[in-house]
Amino acid sequence: MAGEGIIVSTSYLPPIGYVSALLKAPEIIVELDETYPKQTYRNHCCIYGPNGKQTLSIPVNKPGGNHTKTRDIRISYALPWNKTHWRAIEAAYNNSPFFMYYQDYFIPFYEKEYEFLADINSKILETVFRLLRISRPLSFTETYVSKPEGFRDLRQELTQKHAPSVCPVYTQTFAEKHGFIPNLSIIDLLFNLGPETPDYLDSILE
Repeated sequence: MAGEGIIVSTSYLPPIGYVSALLKAPEIIVELDETYPKQTYRNHCCIYGPNGKQTLSIPVNKPGGNHTKTRDIRISYALPWNKTHWRAIEAAYNNSPFFMYYQDYFIPFYEKEYEFLADINSKILETVFRLLRISRPLSFTETYVSKPEGFRDLRQELTQKHAPSVCPVYTQTFAEKHGFIPNLSIIDLLFNLGPETPDYLDSILE
């Protein structure tokens, strides 16, 4: 429904379809009180590396075991994943048209150690909003509600392996080798399209 607020999960360097949905919503609630599920975009993203689609995952600790809420999920720095992720991002996008322009906005996320997954995800989303000049009310849950009233529930849809039905082709750095890959992380769009990103997001149909 046009003009309807949405409730979404948190997401690491979120996919293009996720950001497009946020762009079109007048109000956004981020779910932090669900029981944390595995294998979703909550802690991983997909980029276009030299060998094709590449998944980057943040290792996490669940202090409450399988009953841990998303807000309590902690990031593990037992291995230097942050350095590995940034090296992968550089290898993927160093030759893209707008990498040099935007990289300084993202480097700090890989230099600072965040305690909670929800915190780094929220800070990244705020940065993306600022770069896209998006102004949307953003709030967070205080308790879990299975069927929220007055909001479209996209908590599962946008963080599973779901892609929008219409995702127009745009120029990607390694497309000549591996073809076009839709619905990658929003950074793929930013580094390749730069200031044209908001227009592209607006053109996506769910």
